[in-house]
Amino acid sequence: MTQPHFKGFNGMSRIDLDLAKQSCAGCPIRHRAVCATCEPDELDQLEAMKSYGTWSAGETIVLEGEKLPFVASVVFGCATLTRSLEDGRVQMLGLLLPSDFLGRPGRGTAPYEVVAATDLTLCMFERDAFERLIEDTPHLALRLLEMSLDELDAARDWMLLLGRKTAREKVATFLAYVLKRASTAHGPLRADLPLSRGDMASYLGLTIETVSRQMTALKREGIIDLEGKRGLLCPDMAALLIEAGDDDDGAVIA
Repeated sequence: MTQPHFKGFNGMSRIDLDLAKQSCAGCPIRHRAVCATCEPDELDQLEAMKSYGTWSAGETIVLEGEKLPFVASVVFGCATLTRSLEDGRVQMLGLLLPSDFLGRPGRGTAPYEVVAATDLTLCMFERDAFERLIEDTPHLALRLLEMSLDELDAARDWMLLLGRKTAREKVATFLAYVLKRASTAHGPLRADLPLSRGDMASYLGLTIETVSRQMTALKREGIIDLEGKRGLLCPDMAALLIEAGDDDDGAVIA
């Protein structure tokens, strides 16, 4: 396991990061993370036991099967979840984005290899202390259950994507997912892509060339725009969802 370290990133200065550490009330994921429904006294208990760690892009947070002594919420950045077969093949199984939860109470080892896809900050809680808190904190336990069920629904949606969607639909679905999770703008939706073209190809079961070709086509048709290497802009989410094979509320179009 790579040891966490502290630094500013994603346009955030060291002073800004230090300010974010002072109070859970000012946390950018406060109303979406595992602590979202906590009462003030419960939040105080979490704040007393939290710590922060950062990893640079490409650093391994934990290896598959390795002991994971903490659980954590993603504050900034993105991490990938992968598993390896005995013959060395590797499959990316999921992403951890801001407010997502890493680790499971009652499970002391990591079922996946977790790697920072971008510079990453985690809000971490020592596993034993967190598990004790869950026993006495119904709001925290219920919120964790809700997040686990949401994760299960997302995994089922991804089974549909991998098994039935075309290459264009796969790329459009991924872009829509990133925009929904990362963008807070009231105008055209914007996000930074958390994965390189190669990682996107691995995640979607496509080749790099296919991913690049489909993104170029979506840009040429005005459905998305690209800024630099990672910037993604979408003037019309409804149009992107149609390309993803979904309607504007996320249901699959027959």
